[in-house]
Amino acid sequence: MGRYIVRRLLQMIPVFIGATLIIFLMVYALGDPVTALFGDRSPDPATARALRAEFNLDKPLWHQYLLYMGKIFTGDFGTAFNGQPVTDLMRHAFPISLRLAVVALVLEMLIGIALGVVTGLRRGRAVDTTVLVLTLVVIAIPTFVLGTTAQYFLGVKLGWIDPAVGPDAPFNQLLVPGLILCLVSLAYVTRLTRTSVVENARSDYIRTAVAKGLPRSRITVRHLLRNSLIPVVTYLGADIGTLMAGAIVTERIFNIQGVGYQLFQGILRQNSPTVVGFVVVLVLIFLIANLLVDLLYAVLDPRIRYA
Repeated sequence: MGRYIVRRLLQMIPVFIGATLIIFLMVYALGDPVTALFGDRSPDPATARALRAEFNLDKPLWHQYLLYMGKIFTGDFGTAFNGQPVTDLMRHAFPISLRLAVVALVLEMLIGIALGVVTGLRRGRAVDTTVLVLTLVVIAIPTFVLGTTAQYFLGVKLGWIDPAVGPDAPFNQLLVPGLILCLVSLAYVTRLTRTSVVENARSDYIRTAVAKGLPRSRITVRHLLRNSLIPVVTYLGADIGTLMAGAIVTERIFNIQGVGYQLFQGILRQNSPTVVGFVVVLVLIFLIANLLVDLLYAVLDPRIRYA
């Protein structure tokens, strides 16, 4: 196990470098950030030269990338064009987005897996058909429609929730935004769990457990559910970063100034240091989440061994 973890960590290095290089080139090679900073006005040539020199934009792209990566390993993610360090923006944005992602992930796991197990065990019955139809409806409706509808009825009409969520909002205020954020993923988890349960329910080891007279609850929890969760865990691992990066719409609807909000503002204003800095951290989150998922495989299925 130890050698496997070391090998995976070493494999993450070229993946991280390649992903950050692509992101850096995509952001900095498209357009001129200094010109975009002035909007419709033409910047003064001397001012433009000074800004390009300050942000290393007067150097070749490969040189800019090397300078940027050298700063990252010291904890410096650069300075936004408004003069604010990107690390300060991260310090305020990531905690609220992390709490929102945790709420969304917990709801996604509890509700999605429970519905998937129930429908898988009752395949072809009314509850199975109803849940499948509801998941299709959720997948088909855009998130911004679900979010604005929930905000209007629950927040404005009924007054059950705050239409806008502050940066220090407790977990209970994040329940509705978290549910909106994870609804599409929840639907996929439900359908994935159902398919996996239906497939494993016909396996030989389940028939053997039933023939031995084991309690139905023990067969479902200890044998059926445990093996059925392997593809679900794979999806959830990739979804951790997606929940944080894909929260742009949800955070805009509920006025949550998290990672999605900062990315939206950075893209809108072509604030390249902000966009690159936040995406680099999200790449790290993706890599760590996938490593944890691979390690969970051995917990869920004892037959899996890592050399």
